[in-house]
Amino acid sequence: MFKPAGIIPALITPFDSNQNIDEPALRQLVRRQIEGKVHGLFCLGTNGEFFSLTENEKLRVAEIVIEEARGKLPVYVGAGCITTQETVSLAVRLEQMGADALSVITPYFLTFTQQELIAHYRTVAEATNLPIILYNIPARTGNSLHPRSVEELSKVPNIVGIKDSSGSFDTILQFIEMGGPDFAVLAGSDSLILATLMAGGHGAIASTANVFPEIVGSIYDLWKQGELEQAELSQRKLRALRNSFALGTLPSVLKEVMNEMGLPAGESRLPVQPLGELGKAEVRSMVKLYKEEGVVK
Repeated sequence: MFKPAGIIPALITPFDSNQNIDEPALRQLVRRQIEGKVHGLFCLGTNGEFFSLTENEKLRVAEIVIEEARGKLPVYVGAGCITTQETVSLAVRLEQMGADALSVITPYFLTFTQQELIAHYRTVAEATNLPIILYNIPARTGNSLHPRSVEELSKVPNIVGIKDSSGSFDTILQFIEMGGPDFAVLAGSDSLILATLMAGGHGAIASTANVFPEIVGSIYDLWKQGELEQAELSQRKLRALRNSFALGTLPSVLKEVMNEMGLPAGESRLPVQPLGELGKAEVRSMVKLYKEEGVVK
């Protein structure tokens, strides 16, 4: 069975000035990640603004990423929707298109019981042969997968791991314990990448890799080589970028940083507004410092 591991960038979705998907920009950004020697590609996640895309747009983004990957890296695609029926429908289409694995966020808007969440995931898993990664991000969805629920779901043959973006290291530790050695636990909070690996996790689905694919990828590679001090240095380089995310609504800051670096991120889809002048000035200052330190070429 497919086993997720390593650093998997949580790709942004670039938009043009008319708020349409910028397809050439997306291809460029995917190629940059491949050249950065990351360990997989993840599209249609939170930072990919999946919640603002139509189903046809989601399918087009997935198609482009799969085309550009050309089998060089596994492609993980976000398939989670509010209802089980919608999620199943999208999952089936993505399997037909050639996705390697699916990420399925918990349903959102309503607050669901653990049994409802378990039934949701079981139904999706039965509808596809693809490996499924659970996606726990309670601050955005209002729903949290409990460790005992993850333990139960880890016994479903094609549910192979979980991305945890709760920000709680204790939660990650519980998922590692409950899931067992063959269940992949991936950090979704980039400040916890190395800590998760050292605790027995398997990697991260990381938004900061949009900016620093080589650096974020090196956290995993150095950890695997036993170079913990060097891995910690790579982890520390993400701190200023991570802290800057508080300047605006997700993913406006990430896109502003990329634009400042000359990467074609564009702006976020409305109603998310671009940063104001003060925020942009802080981003310029941070990018300048990264350049002076040699972190940004």
